[in-house]
Order: sequence, then C-alpha cells, then structure tokens
Amino acid sequence: MKVYTYSEARQKFSTVLDIAKYEDVIIKRRGGETFKIIFTKSPKSPFDVAGIKTKATTKDILNAVKESRSRVAENGD
Repeated sequence: MKVYTYSEARQKFSTVLDIAKYEDVIIKRRGGETFKIIFTKSPKSPFDVAGIKTKATTKDILNAVKESRSRVAENGD
C-alpha cells in the first residue's frame, strides 16, 4: 500500500493513478482525513464484438436484408 500526502498526490497524480491499478493508494490530508483510490475497469460496450471473416460482399448483405424485409412485409408482421 502506498501512502501520499495531498500535495504529493497532486504533484504526481498520473503516477498515483498508475500505481492504483496494482495496489492500494491512500491520500492523507492535513486534517487527518484519508482517501483510498480504487481502480475499476470500465465495462465493455455490448457493441464491442469481434468481427467475422466472410466472403459476402456489401451487395450480398444488402440483398439479404432487402429480401428479409420483403418477407416480413408479405406476412404482415
């Protein structure tokens, strides 16, 4: 665990954040208050998905979408 005064933490803030990724970091103020910096990972977006390899062209994909939409319209859905 690393402990910094408020002034030290302010001067080395980037370093303090880097250290907080791997161990606890405590910042102490003059009045005796202490604060703990906790690293949290950002959740991934549900749209952040791996791509796939395909031989389909843009034209193939657009035709498939058009065909799918026409079937839905025919069925009245």
